[in-house]
Amino acid sequence: MDATITLLGPPGSGKGTQAARLRERHGFELLSSGDLLREARAAGTDLGLRAARYMDRGALVPDDVIVAVVLEAIERLADGPVVLDGFPRTVAQARALDRALGDRARGLDAAILIDVPDEEVVRRIVNRHHGRSDDTAETARERLRVYHRETEPLVEYYTERRLLRWIDGAREADAVEDDVRAALQ
Repeated sequence: MDATITLLGPPGSGKGTQAARLRERHGFELLSSGDLLREARAAGTDLGLRAARYMDRGALVPDDVIVAVVLEAIERLADGPVVLDGFPRTVAQARALDRALGDRARGLDAAILIDVPDEEVVRRIVNRHHGRSDDTAETARERLRVYHRETEPLVEYYTERRLLRWIDGAREADAVEDDVRAALQ
């Protein structure tokens, strides 16, 4: 499997779990926008310091900063399969990713949507064992509102490009993993 893919889906859908499994079991390089932002911040890079100003207030990091951080990571990649987790989150980010990958003679092979109903997402977030202090039903519903407004338009974007693969994410992680692997064939 030598592919560049992105995992889409609401918060709590299992994207991180599936990305980690692709890394561990199939040798994918994992690029998580959240991890990349935290690493840039810890390293004190210019982009990291710019991102920190937003992260410290709990605000969304602007597209130009996230795009720059992810594109820097893509430039450092060797050949091989790559899974993007948490990026792109907007159509503007998707367009920037398309341009950047094209400039590097690489393309996105699939956008895998791990779809989970809203109420299941809320249940999962509230019941996480490694939960964050803000993992409440109210914050979960707000994160879902942001997802529906900002990220869900990517479904149409990638459908139009014939890259979207839909997976029922309301099942056990092993069944979802089987479908992710099948979607990459």
